[in-house]
Amino acid sequence: MKSFTAFCFLLVIGILTVTSTETQAQQLVYTPINPSFGGSPLNGNWLLSYAQLQDNTKDPSAQQQTDPLADFENNLNRSILNQISRQITQQLFGETGLSEGQFEFGDFSINIDQTLDGLNIVIFDIITGNETTIFIPYP
Repeated sequence: MKSFTAFCFLLVIGILTVTSTETQAQQLVYTPINPSFGGSPLNGNWLLSYAQLQDNTKDPSAQQQTDPLADFENNLNRSILNQISRQITQQLFGETGLSEGQFEFGDFSINIDQTLDGLNIVIFDIITGNETTIFIPYP
């Protein structure tokens, strides 16, 4: 019995050796899947839906549930700050509003000039040296 199994084993090894030399190589060819890289255009919808399935981030432009009380508080704060800024502007520049000249507030120097085209406001930060120009055209 042992000789028969040894014979079968040697026979299988011989057959594998003979047939393995007759195998031929084949060239592998890569075909892209993504249509952006030359793949089939029919794959586009599948790739997009698969990517959207994996996306677990939230859309910042999506509507979010807001608290009406928090909205009311924010609106009230804005309204109070707007009123305070109007009062300060009126105290600084009078009832006529902005007038020509140079004004200094803390670390800022503001130069207001009226031109033929509109109002030119230059805000200069004395500490950093940065300058901002605002032009308001006449209607």
